[in-house]
Amino acid sequence: MSARGAALGLALALAVAVAVAAGAAAQAPTRRVTEQQVHDVAAQLRCVVCQTLSVADSPSEMASQMRAIVRERLEAGEPPERVVQFFVDRYGEWILLAPPRRGFTLLVWAAPVVAVAAGLLLAAVLLARWTRRRRAAPAAPPVVDPAMRERIRRELESGP
Repeated sequence: MSARGAALGLALALAVAVAVAAGAAAQAPTRRVTEQQVHDVAAQLRCVVCQTLSVADSPSEMASQMRAIVRERLEAGEPPERVVQFFVDRYGEWILLAPPRRGFTLLVWAAPVVAVAAGLLLAAVLLARWTRRRRAAPAAPPVVDPAMRERIRRELESGP
């Protein structure tokens, strides 16, 4: 075998190796995904059939299909945030069980805190008013009719 033939054979072997490596790289990377990982992502999504349940908890066929999509995307190597974003892009933010903490939906998160603070402030103001009223009005001695007072004094002096 000549040097030229050996170089040609080596180049061919390298070309085959590169082609095999490129083919392996072109395949979607598959990684092992646990049930807990699927559940964690599915728990963030609302079931489009049940609407009060998460995709993780819903027994509907649609939720089962959505869990399968979650699993496929996670196995393909997508991070959980992108999987959730896939469903948000398809269904809108309505699909999220917890609305994002920005924009108009920030009111959903802030309203309970504001309501509790307003309630505590109202309770403090009312408590201060009630306690102030008691101190401002000391008990006045009862007014006794002078004739009655004299009669009581005489009966006490006369004895039994």
